[in-house]
Amino acid sequence: MELTLTTPKTKFTFEEAVDVWLRHFSGQYQHQIAAAYVINVRAVNHVLKEKTDLGSKQIAETRFNKSA
Repeated sequence: MELTLTTPKTKFTFEEAVDVWLRHFSGQYQHQIAAAYVINVRAVNHVLKEKTDLGSKQIAETRFNKSA
């Protein structure tokens, strides 16, 4: 299935989930993160509640601490 403008994104890749955490650590709100990815806020919430993409938080913490 080819992604088109009418097909909304419903899930993050693992790397995108890591970026969600990095944005969250930087102070962005869930609705801002969702808008950047053109995805439902619920998908962002599932990442931040660790219902999906397990392990992405640990990777993001490592990257965030290296950049600080």
